Amino acid sequence: MTSGSLLAPVLFPIRFIWQTVFLALGQIWANKTRAVLTTLGIIIGVFAVIVVTAILSGMKGWVLNEFETFGAKKMYLWGRVPESMRTTMSWTEAKLSIAEADLILERAPSIDILTPLCDNRWDIAYGPKLLRAVEVAGVWPEWHEIEDRNVIYGRPLSRIDVEEARAVCLVNETAIDELGLDADPTGDFIQVDGRRFLIVGLVETKQLSPMFGGGQARSEVYIPFSTHKNMNPYTWTFFILQLADPGPGEDIDGVAANAQAEVRLILRNHRQLDPDDEDTFGIEVLRQLMTQFDGLAAGITAIAGGVVGISLLVGGIGIMNIMLVSVSERTREIGLRKAVGAKPPIVLTQFLVEAVVLCVIGGLIGVVAGQGVLTAVRQGVDFLSEAVVPPWAIVVALGFSAGTGVVFGMFPAIKAARLNPIDALRHE
Repeated sequence: MTSGSLLAPVLFPIRFIWQTVFLALGQIWANKTRAVLTTLGIIIGVFAVIVVTAILSGMKGWVLNEFETFGAKKMYLWGRVPESMRTTMSWTEAKLSIAEADLILERAPSIDILTPLCDNRWDIAYGPKLLRAVEVAGVWPEWHEIEDRNVIYGRPLSRIDVEEARAVCLVNETAIDELGLDADPTGDFIQVDGRRFLIVGLVETKQLSPMFGGGQARSEVYIPFSTHKNMNPYTWTFFILQLADPGPGEDIDGVAANAQAEVRLILRNHRQLDPDDEDTFGIEVLRQLMTQFDGLAAGITAIAGGVVGISLLVGGIGIMNIMLVSVSERTREIGLRKAVGAKPPIVLTQFLVEAVVLCVIGGLIGVVAGQGVLTAVRQGVDFLSEAVVPPWAIVVALGFSAGTGVVFGMFPAIKAARLNPIDALRHE
C-alpha cells in the first residue's frame, strides 16, 4: 500500500472543507449587499463585544490604578452619632481620641500604623504676603509613610514635635509660589492664624485624581497633631490607618476584613456599647471599595453580554433566513449534485460551512470596526488611553459568531440535504 493511499482518507475531508469554504466565499461575493445586510446583527454584536470589553478593561485598570496610587492599604475611621442616639449622645462623645488610637495600635495586629488627622482653614502670612483660608492639617509623623509624601528639603515631622507640641510645620511647593518663600524654605518663619511657625521641611505635592478630590494643586501646611489641637481643640478628628502586609497564606482582602473586625471590636468594648447599640463610629476600607468596583464591572459586563446575545440572536435569525433563501434559489443545483452522487452529509456540510463562513466574516468586520472605534476613543478620552481589547474577547466573539452560524445554519442545511434529487431537478 502506497503512502498516497494511506493519506487519501485524511486529505479528502481537508480538501473538501477547503473547496467548500471557497465555494461559500463565491456565493457571498455574488450577493455582497444581501450578505452584509444579513450579517448586520453579527457585526453589531461582535462590535459591541470588542468595544465594551475594551472600555470596561480600560476603566477598570484606570480606577484600580487610582486606588493603588491613593493607597490600597488604607482604612479610614471616624466618629459618628447614630440616628437612634441623637438625643442621648453628643458629637463630642463620638469623636475619636488619642487613647483609642493607642488601643488600636496595641490590640489590632492587622493594623500596621496609623495617624490621627484634624484640619482647619487658617490665614497664613509671610512678610507682606497673606493667604486666606489655607488648609492646615495636624498629623503624626506616620502620615509621611501612609500618604507616601516625602520631604524634598529639610526633615519630616518627628515624634518629639508631637510630644512637645512644637510650633513647626511643613509646606508644599505651591505654598512656596503663593507665599513667595525661598526655593528651600527650611528655616523661614510663617504666621499661622497669628502664631509664629518654623518651616522645618518642604513636602512634595501629591497629585490626586479628581476621583479622590484632587485637581489643581493648592497650598498645604502640616503641623504636629498636638499643636493643632492646642490651637483649636474642637476640630473634628479622624484616623487614617494602614493595613499590615499579608502573612503566609493570606491575601490583602483577608487582612482588610480582619482589620475591620478588630477595630470594630476594640472600639465597641472601649465605648461600652451594648450588643443592640449601633456603632458610634464609621469604618471605610479602600480595598473593599475596589472589590465593590470589581463586582460593579462584572455586572455591567453581564448586562452588556445580554445585549450582545440579543444582537447575535437577531443576526442568527437573519443568517437562517438567507440560507433558506439560498436553498430555495439553488434547488436545481442541489438536485444535480445529488444526481451525480453527492451524499446528504456532503450537501449538509456545504450549506453549513457557508453559514459559518458568513457569520465569521461578519464577526471579522465587527472586530475591525470595534478596533477602529477604540483607537478613536483612546485618543479622545484620557482615562481610556490604555484600553485594549483582551485576546479572549476576540476569540469569544469569533467563536460565538461561528457557533451562531452552526446553530442557525443547521436547519437550512438539513433541508437542503433532505431534498429529493428528482423533485429538485424539476424545480423551476
